[in-house]
Amino acid sequence: MRPPAAWRTWAVGCAVLAVAAALLYAVGPKGAGAARADTASGHRWITDRQGRALVLRGLSTASSAKSAADGLPWIKEEDVARERRALGTNFVRFLLQWRKVEPAPGAYDTAYLDRVAERVRWYGERGYHVLLDMHQDLYGPGTGGNGAPKWATRTDGLPSAATDPWELGYAEPGTVRAFDRFWGTAEGGRDLRAHYARAWRAVAERFADDDAVIGYDLMNEPWGGSVQGPAFEAGPLARLYEDCVGAIREVDRDHWLFVEPSAIGANWGFATGLPRLDDPRGDGDEARIAYAPHLYPLPMDLGGGYTGDTRRRVDASLASWREQTERTARRLGAPVVIGEFGLDVGLPGAMEYVEKVQRMADEMGAGIAYWSNDPGPWAPWDAELRPTALLPVLDRPSPRAIAGDPVSYRWDARARELTVSWT
Repeated sequence: MRPPAAWRTWAVGCAVLAVAAALLYAVGPKGAGAARADTASGHRWITDRQGRALVLRGLSTASSAKSAADGLPWIKEEDVARERRALGTNFVRFLLQWRKVEPAPGAYDTAYLDRVAERVRWYGERGYHVLLDMHQDLYGPGTGGNGAPKWATRTDGLPSAATDPWELGYAEPGTVRAFDRFWGTAEGGRDLRAHYARAWRAVAERFADDDAVIGYDLMNEPWGGSVQGPAFEAGPLARLYEDCVGAIREVDRDHWLFVEPSAIGANWGFATGLPRLDDPRGDGDEARIAYAPHLYPLPMDLGGGYTGDTRRRVDASLASWREQTERTARRLGAPVVIGEFGLDVGLPGAMEYVEKVQRMADEMGAGIAYWSNDPGPWAPWDAELRPTALLPVLDRPSPRAIAGDPVSYRWDARARELTVSWT
């Protein structure tokens, strides 16, 4: 928890900023436009139901949900309260499992959704915005991963062996075949996208009137199986997103819909072929589709720290990732949330890297969901829930909701000052 002195600095800063904002507004369109260049050109913001621009900062909850029999994370309500006290976060990316939403074809587990709703309430009562994320890795339990139900998993007898690192499992024959069957790209395969979209409809129908929910992350780190690159993103993936958007909008017109590119490449800073998607709500500011790529620079994804030559390569990767992300966001007409980033906090330079990503997110006007809240070497707390070196780095002020047009914001950790500009 931040010491009282930090809050006094913050309060004085807010008083000064109120005057600064009035002066900025008085400058007129030319001055405001120049300052707005601090964020991406054509930048949009995720907004709440009052139309306020939101700066979303939080953690993903949680990897433990992937393997749990009930599909739920390890947390209890007191853990949510502790996170709020320790970090001051206002955002959580909450993992769902398709296997639990739709355990049998066309049958939706309302008891599971009720248990999810209980946890959403824990967050909502503490002022959090909850992003419901339909998570998958390696397709599902039937291929050694998580996400898809076994009834929707068809490998045609091909193997899916465990690999090290685990990501190599995406190239296992059985995993590739399961994805191809899901997308309908394998000869004679079933296209399971309609099932998936209807499962999302069931989730959206349950949470359409829940003010704690900010939106739905349609698929974690999509993988195209034997179809990759722009052919996958502009083809099967775009069609899945179109199906999900249509199904959700039948029952929920208000919540934001978050889309991710293919993880291979985009996570490292390469371009994506994801096309602009239509929202039945309307075009322009009426549309509520957000872009939620993940950030894992390849040198760090392979287990490296943030030092020496690796640091230079990571910096180059971050610059490329930002350029590609902002370019894609402009093409999609979408605000940005960094849906995942993180690393082992014991690696050399780890804290400097985390702070660099946070500064970059501030400059971009992007939300963040650090991976993850699971106690251990990547988290702000260890297995005994004692703070790690990461906690004070993630514990940084930011504006929460701005009734206006945000221009820029910046936290100076040394001076303990938060500077915010808006019109």
